Amino acid sequence: MSQAIKDIEADLIDEFSFFDDWMDKYQHIIEMGQDLPGIDQASKTDDNIVHGCQSRVWLVAKVEGDRVIYRADSDAIITKGLIAMLIRVLSGQTADTIIQADLAFMEKIGIREHLSPTRSNGLSAMIKQMKFYAIAAKGR
Repeated sequence: MSQAIKDIEADLIDEFSFFDDWMDKYQHIIEMGQDLPGIDQASKTDDNIVHGCQSRVWLVAKVEGDRVIYRADSDAIITKGLIAMLIRVLSGQTADTIIQADLAFMEKIGIREHLSPTRSNGLSAMIKQMKFYAIAAKGR
């Protein structure tokens, strides 16, 4: 059984509470991106690009049982960290849980207010695409 989304979000909020300034928080986001296993070159296709991101983000999803598993990569270090956080929270959850997730941890950490408008739009696009994949998985 996977960990509940609210518990994972609480863990992330706790992690970010250790940092006093945003340079340290950005560094933590970058490190999460560095720890994200990339995807193979064959998956880096136009079909897997998340549209609405300033940088290139490739996102793939597969269904295992009743769970949706995400993998992703990006050509930008902050963006790769953001998708790594989303994968940490959403990957391995049921489609219904992903669709209903409000992802309040983003606001509690303060991520959106510290992103440029284009990067914030990209974050929204990544979330939208992950939820779209969950809706598609539910319809299988």
